[in-house]
Amino acid sequence: MTLEAFGWPAPRWSGVTTTVAISVFGVFGAGVTGHPGVAAQGLPELTVSLVTRAMQPGEVVRVDVRCACGRVAPRASALDRDIPLALSPDGTRWQGLIGIDLDVAPGEYFLLVSAPHLRPPPAHQMSLRVEPKLFRTRTLTVAPEYVDPPAPVVDRIVREAARLNGIYRTSTPRVWDRPFVPPLATQASANFGSRSVFNGQPRSPHAGIDFGSPTGTVVTAPSAGSVVVADDLYFTGNTVVLDHGAGLYSIFAHFSALAVEEGDLVDVGATLGRVGATGRVTGPHLHWSVRLNGARVDPISLIEATQD
Repeated sequence: MTLEAFGWPAPRWSGVTTTVAISVFGVFGAGVTGHPGVAAQGLPELTVSLVTRAMQPGEVVRVDVRCACGRVAPRASALDRDIPLALSPDGTRWQGLIGIDLDVAPGEYFLLVSAPHLRPPPAHQMSLRVEPKLFRTRTLTVAPEYVDPPAPVVDRIVREAARLNGIYRTSTPRVWDRPFVPPLATQASANFGSRSVFNGQPRSPHAGIDFGSPTGTVVTAPSAGSVVVADDLYFTGNTVVLDHGAGLYSIFAHFSALAVEEGDLVDVGATLGRVGATGRVTGPHLHWSVRLNGARVDPISLIEATQD
């Protein structure tokens, strides 16, 4: 299913492809002239491609690696995080996702890709130049207890935050193998990353997107995953967290009713619950946020990066 089927614009890709051949004397990569005949000598070769709509905070970057690696995954790391790589469904390349967190400062970073099980072991370093991004400010009025929580619920808030952060630090085997799709067929607001002011008080940036929709509208899974949270949480109300594997999590908030239980395995399109107005809200809507190896990223960027 394509983005256009949901009334969304087709993604416009920006990408870069570099091929690197490894000799026993060093690495030849992007912008470096390799010695003639290196590949012809049968030395290992890596081809690394990046797909992203922008290299900015909050964005997802897809890494495609082609190599004669057999069934052993190459290794990748960027932004001080390991990037799990999984074999693509068609078996032609290894794929992984880089999350650029909202707080990443503009500047030059590096993607490192290697295949240490090969001889000689190929390795490649690619520059990732993160550009600055300006986020707007949103001003909202909500119930006072969601801005200055009463003392009896503070312990609850702390426990729930610790529970979620513990989940986000866990990486399980990847279970999704198709492009992500929107959980609702309505257009989402472009408010990811906006600086939030509740009742005149600054709070954390909005690390998700919102779908305005009537109470009771069915919400479906954007991809396969395991339900690791299906619970009533203080700020997000009736909440579902899906573990898609490889450090990728979807968080859905403010349901009026839940249709899944913790431990359920769901496929793309499965019903998760119904739109509501529970937790800290100004009206009925679905909030969808994504954590990618701990990074807060825009779900729309995830949808676009996983398209073929």
